[in-house]
Amino acid sequence: MKAIVLERTCKATELNVSNVPVPKVKPDWVLVKVKAFGINRSELIMRSFEGDAPYIQLPRILGIECVGEIADPSNSHFKKGQRVVALMGGMGRSFDGGYAEYAVLPISCVFAVDIDLSWAELGAIPETYFTAYGSLFDCLQLTASDSLFIRGATSALGLVAVQLAKSIGSTVLATTRNAGKIELLKQHGADVVLLDDETLANQFYAIYPKGVNKVLELVGPATLKQSMKFLSYHGIICSTGILGHKATFENFDPIKDIPNGVYLSSFFSNYPTQEQMSKIFRHIRQCNLKPPLAKVFSIEDIDQAHLLMESNMANGKIVVTIQEE
Repeated sequence: MKAIVLERTCKATELNVSNVPVPKVKPDWVLVKVKAFGINRSELIMRSFEGDAPYIQLPRILGIECVGEIADPSNSHFKKGQRVVALMGGMGRSFDGGYAEYAVLPISCVFAVDIDLSWAELGAIPETYFTAYGSLFDCLQLTASDSLFIRGATSALGLVAVQLAKSIGSTVLATTRNAGKIELLKQHGADVVLLDDETLANQFYAIYPKGVNKVLELVGPATLKQSMKFLSYHGIICSTGILGHKATFENFDPIKDIPNGVYLSSFFSNYPTQEQMSKIFRHIRQCNLKPPLAKVFSIEDIDQAHLLMESNMANGKIVVTIQEE
């Protein structure tokens, strides 16, 4: 089968298709015939440098998510030919992931779906929607009456968060560092778009002098302290992304750095369940939502897919589809 095997850390242009044996199924694991997979920033990190970490064992087939059909259900409750999505739980890191024509995956990270979408559209959903949905509705407890500030909104995750928040009627303020993407955010439903530069605080307080009650922080520790100050009393902030390329704080003092009466939360997407995924797909179906697809590539063009993500110019989810020969 065709697969993208990471033999060593490398540049995007060094990724290529390998021919490897179709993996053998085993108890409590299923064989999935992969139809499409999304590209995620964590895979760029793995390819660029994390593959050298002592807790990663290369070679490894990349990919923290995929969509497809059950080719061999093993001892699971799935049926052959059943449409499924798979994500997280160690995919592409602890064991081989979804960048392949077939993937053997633990039952715990494979979920049945029933929705009328193309493979490319379905491939744009699992990880991105799971993360956005969990951040908004589990951590932020978002409701229609809330005002939500999304920092880093032009990422695929940010665009989906805008879409989901507007689907329930929330007011959405979104940021971008690129003035050329202001209209993109408005097209996706943002009520107000702010340019994330040195004047951001002035722009924000001119509209919401007392703050908003919900913040989704996708830039991460690089901007988290300021974003917490944009909250009103008893507001909640959820830190989910690290678009700012800074994953941790130095000298973080929770007592001094978290404003009084503000609640700090985070969302870690490693443990999805069938109940959660079914709830997400039900919401997508009921609200007639379409995933924001940036571009669809073939598996042979995996290097171009990674280069597009590195450019930060995708404006949506990048998906790779696998055509049957």
